[in-house]
Amino acid sequence: MRNKLIAVIGLLLIGAGAVALSYRGIPYRSRDVVIDVGPITATAESNRTWPVPAALSGLAVVCGILLIGFGARKG
Repeated sequence: MRNKLIAVIGLLLIGAGAVALSYRGIPYRSRDVVIDVGPITATAESNRTWPVPAALSGLAVVCGILLIGFGARKG
């Protein structure tokens, strides 16, 4: 059971690192309140990117590969 958990964490690291490398960061949506007058509120949605250095993204992919390797070991 523990080895499977390590392998799943490795897959998540590889996925996050690949997304960060391909988009040059991690994309997300932000919802901001533009107008807030009494019971009336207006919001605006915008696409933003959380910048992640390429070295950190590559490190996440490498660590994910290592974790999958350790998770695949029997014992």
